[in-house]
Amino acid sequence: MVEIALKDPKGVYQKEIARNQNISFKYLDQIVSSLKAADLITNLKGKKSGYVLNLPREDITIYKIYRAFQPKICIVDCLKENYQCKAQNSCITKPFWEGLNGLILNYFQEYTLQDLIDGKVREI
Repeated sequence: MVEIALKDPKGVYQKEIARNQNISFKYLDQIVSSLKAADLITNLKGKKSGYVLNLPREDITIYKIYRAFQPKICIVDCLKENYQCKAQNSCITKPFWEGLNGLILNYFQEYTLQDLIDGKVREI
């Protein structure tokens, strides 16, 4: 996404992304497919296979990119929807895991693609 964002709105070709990121064309196809399904990128007009962002860089959170590949952030199984645990009513550690999960989720939602490009990510 950073590679595409840096070339936006002109766009970047798939061959260039694969070369610059040192990944195979086949693997990049899988990545691109997920990003397109999440409506984060779209194909360039023309014969060659290239891409541009569907949204402004400042509107694409890291969480949106994450969700293109993974379900909701859930650091332990007991936080998953519909997860049945015999100890869920008496578990004293669940609030800790819920808090940590929330911190991670907020961190992913706090930053955008533009923030990464501008180097505005803070250490925690």
